[in-house]
Amino acid sequence: MSNLRQEFIAFSVSAGVLSFGEFVTKAGRLSPYFFNVGLFNDGANLGRLADFYAQTLIDSGVEFDMLFGPAYKGITLAAATAIALASKGRNVPFAYNRKEAKDHGEGGTIVGAKLQGKVVIIDDVISAGTSVRESVELIRAAGATPSAVLIALDRMERAGKDGALSPHSAVQEVTQAYGMPVISIGNLDDLLEYISKAGANQDLAKYKDAVAAYRSRYGVM
Repeated sequence: MSNLRQEFIAFSVSAGVLSFGEFVTKAGRLSPYFFNVGLFNDGANLGRLADFYAQTLIDSGVEFDMLFGPAYKGITLAAATAIALASKGRNVPFAYNRKEAKDHGEGGTIVGAKLQGKVVIIDDVISAGTSVRESVELIRAAGATPSAVLIALDRMERAGKDGALSPHSAVQEVTQAYGMPVISIGNLDDLLEYISKAGANQDLAKYKDAVAAYRSRYGVM
């Protein structure tokens, strides 16, 4: 695990964004961990999160001209990442969408810079891929090209529900459907490695077996 990924998992745990216990996911699964990016809810934590996004995007080598944040969580994430990129010498525009079209003022559903060139979609996680699909449609309708999706955490688990599980994860399905990479700051393997090496932190180490069992049951390669 790279230092950046290790630092991100540690940061998420310390901020209480990554928590452990028993949680029911959107797919109805009982998960031993939960990731809620909405809990990066103060200036210091959001600024550091944005730096992780920006550095991960730079390190990926993906070509891009601007950022797009799907409503609602993606709005803050795209704006903050644009600020972090500018601090690293890469000043790029960003835009986001409204859930409902505005019928006065500038109108429409897109706010911010004009969608053009190669666009990176910034979001927290990919569950069903709905926000990615909507974002891709908006970007293409504007004549721009979706070039990648950048997320905080890849859960690396099979899409669908028990009894109808896909052999692929939601992230893999997005990659296949739109022919573009999905880049994550961290993933489930990083999380499992982190808690396996937690050492003296027995509060985390005790969840190792539960997370490993969840990975074995629902995980993809």
